Amino acid sequence: MLALKYWPVVFKHVIRHRTRTALTVLGVGTAMFLFAAVEALQLGMRRATEENAQDSTLVVYRENRYCPFTSRLPQYYLDRIANVPGVRSVVPMRIVVSNCRASLDVVTFRGVPPELFTDAYRQEVELVSGSLDEWRGRTDAALLGETLASRRGLRMGDRFDANGLTIYVAGIIRSADPQNQNVGYVHLDFLQYAPGLRDRGVVTQFNVKVDDPARMEEVAKAIDAELKNDSDPTTTRSEKAFVARAAADVLEIVRFTSWMGWGCLAAVLALVANAVVLSVQGRIRDHAVLQTLGFSGGLIARMIVAEGLLLSVLGGALGTGMALLALHWSDLSLSNEGLSINIGADPRVLLWGLAASLALGVLAGLAPAWQASRREIAACFRAV
Repeated sequence: MLALKYWPVVFKHVIRHRTRTALTVLGVGTAMFLFAAVEALQLGMRRATEENAQDSTLVVYRENRYCPFTSRLPQYYLDRIANVPGVRSVVPMRIVVSNCRASLDVVTFRGVPPELFTDAYRQEVELVSGSLDEWRGRTDAALLGETLASRRGLRMGDRFDANGLTIYVAGIIRSADPQNQNVGYVHLDFLQYAPGLRDRGVVTQFNVKVDDPARMEEVAKAIDAELKNDSDPTTTRSEKAFVARAAADVLEIVRFTSWMGWGCLAAVLALVANAVVLSVQGRIRDHAVLQTLGFSGGLIARMIVAEGLLLSVLGGALGTGMALLALHWSDLSLSNEGLSINIGADPRVLLWGLAASLALGVLAGLAPAWQASRREIAACFRAV
């Protein structure tokens, strides 16, 4: 550790070469901006796909179908699924998306029966603005997820066109579930009878709540067995397993981005190490003077390490801070097959960025600090 009384000397060393310091901090900031963006993307992917013991939602989909446009199930399956042991509630759902492929700006409408919405989702969503009564009373009304509403600049009472539909915003909802943040909930019959979408009695999927999360796999198999011999057999998975399957290709891309994150950290290490080495080489005589005044080699080494730490943390705070601001204001969401992966501004990303910057700053200063601490006074004067 370096005593506080020596930090003013470290600051003077850092600002002595303002141009070099500014370029180093900007370079570190750029690398940490990319690192934070990659970490935010991977965190969003983990949230959307990693299951936990509290998950209790199953998705019943048409067997061997992927995009919502191709999954067609008869609505009368509702009663048969509801009678499967272990099922607590069932919501038939018609899904309409603007783009079934991976995209950063997809509008997804989920058509659900209004009378089932409150009971099924009262634990998962919070009404931020608007009225549920108004939503129930208007067939063209929608409850928009907060992320979708923010990205499109929509408020309660607005109208907007998407997917060939004109929608009235009756409310804005907030939810911890990524799949509820980037969708619009509308009346099921509105989507079934809308021009170009007329498909009476046909839904895309059923969302099933189970009584016991530990029995999810057992209930899923029972549902598929119940409908196996019908004209439209099903495949039932947990919601997060369903997202992981739909986003399998995107998952591979996201995993590859981890190498970009490591590359960014390597760039930070190289930038800070280069700056510290150049700074130390230009201060050989200064170190000799400090040793003459009684500064030990260990103290000089700690001051050099503190210099690398300061440069790295300044750049890291700048880069991660800018990344979080950009993610916060952009409300990015990566969608595929109507399923969303939110790329949000999470405080943990800032903590990871600062921790990485701190560790790399210390590591970058170790080699030049060790060399400076072992240099004799006479050798310092001869080197100049």
